[in-house]
Amino acid sequence: MATPSPPVPYELVPMLERNNHYAADNNFPHSRSYSNAPAGDPRLAYPPRPGFFNASSTTPSTFSSTSTLNVGYYDSKQHGGSDGLYLASHADQQRQTPSSIGVLGVDDSGAAAAFGGGEKGRKLGRETTRRRPRRNCVTTSLAIAGCCLLVLVAVLVPVYFFVLRDHFKNHTTNDAGTNHNNNNNNSNNNNNSNGGTNDEGPRVVTTGGDGSIVTKEDGSTFIYNNTFGGFWVFDPSNPLNESAQAQSWTKPLSQQWQYGVDKIYGVNLGGWLNIEPFISPALYEEFFPDAVDEWTLSELLQAKYGNLDVIENHYKTFIVEEDFAQIVAAGLNWVRIPFPFWGIEKYANEPFLERACWPYFLKAIEWARKYGIRINLDLHALPGSQNGWNHSGKLGVNGEFNFMRGVMGIANAQRAMDYIRILAEFISQPEYKNVVPFFGIVNEPFSNTIGSYPKSAIEAFYAEAYRVIRSAGGTGAGNGPMISIHHAFYGPAKWEGFLQGSDRIAMDLHPYLVFDDGPASADPPSAFPAKACAWASEVAASMTNFGLTAAGEWSVAINDCGLFVNEVGKGTRYEGTYKSNVTIGSCEPWNDWASWDDTIKESLRQLSLASMNALQNWFFWTWKIGESLQTGTVRAPFWSYKLGLEHGWIPLDPRDSSSASGGGGMCAQVGIPITRFSGALQPWQVGGAGAGENVVGLESYPWPPTAIGGFADASRLPRYTPTRPIVTLPVKTYTDPAAVPGASQTDGIPVGDGWTNDADQMLMAVPQVGCDYPDQWDALTAAVPTCGGTNAKRAEPTPTPMATL
Repeated sequence: MATPSPPVPYELVPMLERNNHYAADNNFPHSRSYSNAPAGDPRLAYPPRPGFFNASSTTPSTFSSTSTLNVGYYDSKQHGGSDGLYLASHADQQRQTPSSIGVLGVDDSGAAAAFGGGEKGRKLGRETTRRRPRRNCVTTSLAIAGCCLLVLVAVLVPVYFFVLRDHFKNHTTNDAGTNHNNNNNNSNNNNNSNGGTNDEGPRVVTTGGDGSIVTKEDGSTFIYNNTFGGFWVFDPSNPLNESAQAQSWTKPLSQQWQYGVDKIYGVNLGGWLNIEPFISPALYEEFFPDAVDEWTLSELLQAKYGNLDVIENHYKTFIVEEDFAQIVAAGLNWVRIPFPFWGIEKYANEPFLERACWPYFLKAIEWARKYGIRINLDLHALPGSQNGWNHSGKLGVNGEFNFMRGVMGIANAQRAMDYIRILAEFISQPEYKNVVPFFGIVNEPFSNTIGSYPKSAIEAFYAEAYRVIRSAGGTGAGNGPMISIHHAFYGPAKWEGFLQGSDRIAMDLHPYLVFDDGPASADPPSAFPAKACAWASEVAASMTNFGLTAAGEWSVAINDCGLFVNEVGKGTRYEGTYKSNVTIGSCEPWNDWASWDDTIKESLRQLSLASMNALQNWFFWTWKIGESLQTGTVRAPFWSYKLGLEHGWIPLDPRDSSSASGGGGMCAQVGIPITRFSGALQPWQVGGAGAGENVVGLESYPWPPTAIGGFADASRLPRYTPTRPIVTLPVKTYTDPAAVPGASQTDGIPVGDGWTNDADQMLMAVPQVGCDYPDQWDALTAAVPTCGGTNAKRAEPTPTPMATL
């Protein structure tokens, strides 16, 4: 087929709706009609995106009704390497039609994106069948004149900029889904109507692809670079818009993710809301060696400054909007965000900064929506510590922890369950469930070790969390999140058959090559890609015998060198000063990434590609490592995806992990052929037919568990009692920027109220008045108070799950 001729130089070409199709100036072959296009038209080879203009349609129903002015931009690189502009206005008509009309944009990778007006003209990429009032032609003519000027501007700047004028709007607050019954809400939030008033004037909707200019909330700007066909969307009048796309191969948030088919290429935002010493060393170096975790850091900051403003400033500056734009530019489509329980609340004896990180998680949701990224929310720190490590909030003496262990083990677990419930109710709301469709309920609980707690205890915790989360959002795909459980260091094979028939439970793996108790490896960097390939068989078996399996953490660390990687002030296995007295070498060359030669970088790049190849669905740990206060450089470079991208040991395109070696993948290239899971997950594993209808063994797990670490009979231990109203997390409020002067702006734009299931009215479990509880963080050997289990009320039963369609 001949390539269409290039267009003439840019000029305005009016295109009027005639006889139910678009007429076009033949001098603009790239902006001519798509409706009733002739067979064989090359533009029909590109698949349309749901919710956008259907390029292959041959019916007149692809048009929006009634005099809507549309300005679109058609990127026609695949049709002669030129661009065409499209300007169309509709004659007045009254018919039910999709409301998203615009130009099909095709980039180098074949991604399609259409923008334009239609009913409620300021919204992008959504469909509806509502009728609209007629407008007179004078208004339309004025609108066309105004838009002509804007098109000229669009030609001169690298941003897709749309002005959609719509005079007759009704402010319909219930369209945003504030009713929390899932039966009454559409899961596609692009159908929401927000903030309109009569004769409100022009609306500005901004969006853009590679090279476009992004204006941030504070008015500052940056250039969006994305060579993978992604585009961002931010509509101030509809902040719930879900039409942005991370890359051409990644579904927009408005489309349901297909687990087991769509690939998760993710990265952690570690150390942001849950501060870790090796990720943000500068915060800890000021107090070296006394600050070893966020608990001691908070105490020392409070003592020195009288406040915790340093931590608040860290939230504000460590991860910013540009990071989200850079993440999609790196070919990544998910982020895993570690979140601590004190982002919800803390008790009086806990020094953490209470709830201050929550507004920043809301910013993450807003940025993720803007750039088309999905979020895996990971509850990273539990009351009493779930493993005794510094990332749990408090480093345990000799590794001790009080979750499911000791006198306060049950009470801490009850408290954690309420926090899971609060988060589940928030992210299951129609306004957020597409942005946060994945929930890791506890990070690395340490059960499988001597002196810990029985596997039955963590199984009971997981079973109750399943009940709680499905009660919040209901069952079936699109109702509440995928629930991710860590294998608690038993290995994924030990979980085969757990809660078979349940609705969407995933296995969380954290494969690392450097944290064994023995000596560090003396192998050269080139030996490590093959080691990562060994993970493939475990992943494939888990996908087959359990369900969705994703690596929530991994890195390209080939040794445990790096400032504070183990603990503050501790040594390393590599140097023989931590958990081993065998010295392999000095860590200095590995901490000084600027000295690495191309051979080292290539070996690490192959390690990253081999890891991606073997793991299939993954989240690298972590996106960013902060600079050392002493050196001004990153001193744990193995762990920074961003630094590796910039300097060559992280691939620019994660898809290269599978395409290497002629499609055999990087493991085949390094001589380790692997077997990857290539079948289909069972329908119930992805929220399909039968999901949650008959969960094998669910009722065999009592809550609270009958035995925990140190107590074979947990019934005598103290519990918290449900006597306080449950905490509800706040939403971010927006004010409609186009409200007419003098109009009420107190209602803002409806974005939910923090709670999905209004039928869930259970009270929150809190300490009993008059009970002398021991310190919940130091109670392994404490005396059992007289208000033990026989005197304390048991938790109320789990509420009945929501009815869902």
